Amino acid sequence: MSRSDLARLIDDARRVAVFTGAGISTESGVPDFRSPGGVWSRMKPIYFQDFVSDPAKRREAWSRAFSGAAGWTGRAPNAGHFAVARLVAEGKASSVITQNVDNLHQDSGVPEDRIIELHGNASYAKCLDCGERHELAELKDSFLKAGEIPYCRRCGGLVKTATISFGQSMPAGPMARAQAEALACDLFLVLGSSLVVYPAAGFPLLAKRNGAALAIVNREPTDLDGYADLVLHDEIGPVMQAAVAAL
Repeated sequence: MSRSDLARLIDDARRVAVFTGAGISTESGVPDFRSPGGVWSRMKPIYFQDFVSDPAKRREAWSRAFSGAAGWTGRAPNAGHFAVARLVAEGKASSVITQNVDNLHQDSGVPEDRIIELHGNASYAKCLDCGERHELAELKDSFLKAGEIPYCRRCGGLVKTATISFGQSMPAGPMARAQAEALACDLFLVLGSSLVVYPAAGFPLLAKRNGAALAIVNREPTDLDGYADLVLHDEIGPVMQAAVAAL
């Protein structure tokens, strides 16, 4: 299987659902979650219930957010992101379903309404009660200078970065949209996901069982490689750049 085979699969497809994981963003310098040297090998995750119930944990979470310790924000999109954006712009891809929280698909030019974020977004915050969006820049000074833990300007509720933490419910709306896209596509294209985190990792099989072709591009083997019509163990940016250029 080769890059030209991937290009043919994409060219033949009428509707592509793109599914991205940490591997597409590590090429931009964003650390992944679970590998040696990844985020969770350097710091323990703060569970959702601890954030809600313990002011000290909330303070720790905000210290991490404003220090950039996790390294999830502040990077630039790479060739893989721009190739995906081109597939969307040309009408080949209907959506980008992502496990990433780094905002790089938006930064590469994919319209917000075409991006389905399964694990949220680290570039802004939301009220846990009313859902009001808060920009991190608006919260940063009062926390760093006065030590004030953010509360919602609208309802006074707890504010948290808009990521989905361990122990927090998966977002119902994005999960339903992702399921609909998996069932509507004729090519499900996985880019840089190890496909071990469920329920998100169930979407490729859902699409495959509904008749779609399944293509996986990831540096390491995945548990779903045996189900795929095409598997490339390679760097995502160069692979996708070549595949899109061939269309």
